[in-house]
Amino acid sequence: MSSESTGETVTEVLGGDILVAQDGGVLTLTLNRPDAHNAITPDQRNFLADEFARISEDLSVRVVIFTANGKGFCTGADLRVARPERVQPPDAPERAIMEVARGIKVGAQKLISAILDCEKPVIAAVNGTAAGMGVHMAVACDLVIAAEGVRFIEVFVRRGLVPDAGGVYLLPRLIGPQKAKELMFFGDDVSAADAAAMGLINRVVPPDELMPAARAWAERLAAQPTKSLTMSKLLVNRSFETSRQTMFEMESWAQEVLMAGEDADEGVNAFKERRDPNWKGW
Repeated sequence: MSSESTGETVTEVLGGDILVAQDGGVLTLTLNRPDAHNAITPDQRNFLADEFARISEDLSVRVVIFTANGKGFCTGADLRVARPERVQPPDAPERAIMEVARGIKVGAQKLISAILDCEKPVIAAVNGTAAGMGVHMAVACDLVIAAEGVRFIEVFVRRGLVPDAGGVYLLPRLIGPQKAKELMFFGDDVSAADAAAMGLINRVVPPDELMPAARAWAERLAAQPTKSLTMSKLLVNRSFETSRQTMFEMESWAQEVLMAGEDADEGVNAFKERRDPNWKGW
């Protein structure tokens, strides 16, 4: 397998609401509802959760770019979409206890988990405003590049709610509890530059350099030993909630697993033979 470009193919999904393109080992997922600032629908959310799981199994994919078209990256869940009718007694309330919690678990949290658990590196190329769930979709990715002028907004307090879609898990781990509370308590717009300064994202670039910068990183990652990146991602994500002793054991077992793969053999042989390795991705 090679990470070299073989010519991009683009597939429209859900009537064009999501674009899926693959060029060599780089797969790009693009939210494509610019008129709605890419507020995400249940169908989009469910497709993406399944797609990130599928990508883990696809050996032809070495890295993912997650982006959007238009002025918004994602402004959260699209509340204008009608909920499907439920089977219920005629005298049941419009919203039953546990219905909201269940919806979050099988919806927004499922997508965030799918991004975190994807076995390939995921780069968010944030082209426009990210609000609510949109913020968490971006920062759940492994690397985040944002265009100048982009705003990140924890809008939940403006609605009298708490952050969901993984926000209370992700933000303290990324920027610490005090900064996380500041974003959650006030709900202020945070510029891309300030987001980078606090460690919420990795880089800020001019808008016309966003996709080239994301693709440059993607091409570098696509040329790396993929399973090594997979294990590194797993270990880092687990490190925030695991003891030192357990992490040391996980680290050693991860190395044991990798040493059984072809890329580890290639890396050692390339070092001995003083040549560049030819990584296959397995």
